[in-house]
Amino acid sequence: MATERLTEAEAAAAMRSEHPERAAASQSDQPERAGTTRSEHPDGAAAATHPEDPGKSALDEAATVFVGVRRQLFGIAYRMLGSAAEAEDVVQEAWLRWQSTDRTVVLDPPAYLATVTTRLAINVAQSARVRRETYVGPWLPEPVDTSLDPQVGAERGEAVELAVLLLLEKLTPTERAAYVLREAFDYPYEQIAAILETRQANARQLVSRARRRLAAERREPVDAGEHRRLLEAFLAAARTGDLAVLEELLAADVVSYSDGGGVRGASRIPVLGSARVAKYLAAFAPRFWPGAETEWVEANGRPAVLVSHEGRAVALLAVDVSARGIERIMWVMNPAKLDGYVRSRSGSRGAPQVP
Repeated sequence: MATERLTEAEAAAAMRSEHPERAAASQSDQPERAGTTRSEHPDGAAAATHPEDPGKSALDEAATVFVGVRRQLFGIAYRMLGSAAEAEDVVQEAWLRWQSTDRTVVLDPPAYLATVTTRLAINVAQSARVRRETYVGPWLPEPVDTSLDPQVGAERGEAVELAVLLLLEKLTPTERAAYVLREAFDYPYEQIAAILETRQANARQLVSRARRRLAAERREPVDAGEHRRLLEAFLAAARTGDLAVLEELLAADVVSYSDGGGVRGASRIPVLGSARVAKYLAAFAPRFWPGAETEWVEANGRPAVLVSHEGRAVALLAVDVSARGIERIMWVMNPAKLDGYVRSRSGSRGAPQVP
């Protein structure tokens, strides 16, 4: 993974006892993140060994700690990057660094790992922004199956919907990190500031700026029941090319995105406006829907439709819905993203396994 390497000393500095003000997760209301001090372990290995299990190796202990927080690390990286594959790479790199670091000086292993993961994800997001400028056609986040883990490793299920991840791409990587840590994982501003190496006031500004940007770009979504009802009606009208019903369901300034990654016959530009989108869908119907099989699934916390031809997934249809109607239509047709989603539904895909 081509990222700017974060030295172990740099990440561990935030956890050392001589800098308690930068110890991420020092808050008393979240004891599960509280670090253990060397005085609590006379052998001096806060993260490496436990007296009650002397036969366990330091690497075994490191793996146990890592496995315990792996879902959270994946949740941080995925929300920041909008890509399960890139998030997996970040978490794997965090594991490699956790193996090689001096764990005896890490007072709070979960906070240390969250710090490393966030900084690695920021580096990847910076390079991804350049790559996505040359992406063929609209880019959409890679969907994940949330039926088994609705919150994707977070304290709350925030910032995981496809529409939100799409909008997060408009923020800077640092704004994105601050927003995700606060909104999805409920990190205090002191900890966010330590992770991002900035002042607490700046961390608050980053989160506030991100909230304003997202609020300006997205209207309040409807509940899950109404979302499903409108998606059912949209699917029926799209399959038959019913222009009148489609226009009734769509918000006036609706946008339809088709992410084929250049390898499918998807529209390479977004289609805007209810009349144009309806006509586009009507023209698209005779070529796409005959012989198609549909399955209701859950993707990123919302109902979605998986479309297959001859047993092979060809599209994931997701929508963003407000009281005005359907605001965004998202067709994920890139085979790499679809294959990843299908594997995640079978349970064979998740954050990387520790060797």
